[in-house]
Amino acid sequence: QVQLVESGGGSVQAGGSLRLSCASSGRTFSGYAMAWFGQAPGKEREFVAAISRSGIGTFYADSVKGRFTISIDNAKNTVSLKMNSVKPEDTAVYYCAARSGRAVTNRSIYDYWGQGTQVTVSS
Repeated sequence: QVQLVESGGGSVQAGGSLRLSCASSGRTFSGYAMAWFGQAPGKEREFVAAISRSGIGTFYADSVKGRFTISIDNAKNTVSLKMNSVKPEDTAVYYCAARSGRAVTNRSIYDYWGQGTQVTVSS
C-alpha cells in the first residue's frame, strides 16, 4: 500500500514560486510512476505533470511547460513539483498520485492518491 501526503501549498502572488512535496508513508516510490493533478473550483481534476519510475522521463501539461518542474528523490521517498511564474489560473487543489505502470496523463488509472494541498494565486 502506498499512502501519499502532500505539503507545501499556500497563497502566493502571480509571478511567484511555490514548491509542493509528496511523501509516501508506506511503500517506497521505487517502481511507481508519480504525477500531480490539479482541480480548480467547479472543474475536473486535470493532469499537471508526471515522472517515470526511473525518474528520467518527465511529462507536462501544455499550460505548465517551462514553468513547473517535477522531480523525485527516491532516497527520501519524495516527489516534488516546483511551480515558478505562477498565474491566477494555477489556483487549484493539487493532488499527488502514483501507479505501478508507466507515467501517463489519464487520472483514472492512477492507483493511489493523496488528500491534496491548496494553492491559491492572487493577481
